[in-house]
Amino acid sequence: MSFQAYLDNIEDRTGLTPRQFVELAKERGLDSPSVKAGTIVEWLKQDYGLGRGHAMALVHVIKKGPEIGTKHVGSAGTHRDESHLLWLDGKDNRPAS
Repeated sequence: MSFQAYLDNIEDRTGLTPRQFVELAKERGLDSPSVKAGTIVEWLKQDYGLGRGHAMALVHVIKKGPEIGTKHVGSAGTHRDESHLLWLDGKDNRPAS
């Protein structure tokens, strides 16, 4: 599953876009560099029922923003992404590639 597919799946399951999760994390002070990933994962598990893999995808965008490494961008593997920038504003609003 691509990184973007993880985020799209989270939106399907929760009704919240990745950008909305970033804002919720900011409101809770969870976007600070000193906050450990496990703290964010636990919040996402408790409040939204997300498993570790999905939660870690959100941890990345909460702590590092929408840019991902280019390792899988344009590759043929199962974890390939089309772009090094993740779309955070809802899958139905994503511009056509």
